[in-house]
Amino acid sequence: MDPVLDTEWMAQGNCADKPPSLFFPSDGVGVEVAKRVCADCPMKADCLEYALDNRIDHGVWGGTSERERRRILKARSARRPAGVS
Repeated sequence: MDPVLDTEWMAQGNCADKPPSLFFPSDGVGVEVAKRVCADCPMKADCLEYALDNRIDHGVWGGTSERERRRILKARSARRPAGVS
């Protein structure tokens, strides 16, 4: 199975019983509320990698904001040797 498309882990996350709108806030306070749900989630790392692998630009995923994920991707691409994608 393609790990990028595998989403079975989502049912085990702290967010499984929360409304999706909680994770797509319109302000910084909302981002912090969503991050608190993620803080001790057993699926946090899987969620973050899913968002990074799929270049998800919106919402809180794996306890990170959109801006934080952009920084992670930028740092990863800077560490990658030339010619490797």
